[in-house]
Amino acid sequence: MGKSVLVVDDSSVIRAFLRGYLAGEEGVEVREAVNGEEAVEAHRSSRADLIFLDLTMPVMDGVTALGLLREMDPSVYVVVVTADIQPRSIERVLSMGAKSVLKKPPVKAQVLEAYHTYLASTGSAP
Repeated sequence: MGKSVLVVDDSSVIRAFLRGYLAGEEGVEVREAVNGEEAVEAHRSSRADLIFLDLTMPVMDGVTALGLLREMDPSVYVVVVTADIQPRSIERVLSMGAKSVLKKPPVKAQVLEAYHTYLASTGSAP
């Protein structure tokens, strides 16, 4: 069974990195959103298994989106990808239910590790 991954970032470059990193994973469908509002709507219309979420975006930031996503779907698996790696920011999103935080620019090995950790958490690991 394929996995639906939602990549949320206002940077097309970061979205392309994440999409490319996941392209080699079997059965992965990657969708994209450019801000938190689009992410919430995309998840509402078709639930994602895993969401990679930026924090600093126009229209709706990632912190607000994370809160709404977790309210809508308490089991949603969110990995934050951000340049804001201040301890306070990291603690905040982890306390809100994000599973991990990756520093921008994302490194392929870390993205794939986060994806495989997600798979292991669901019993879907290869």
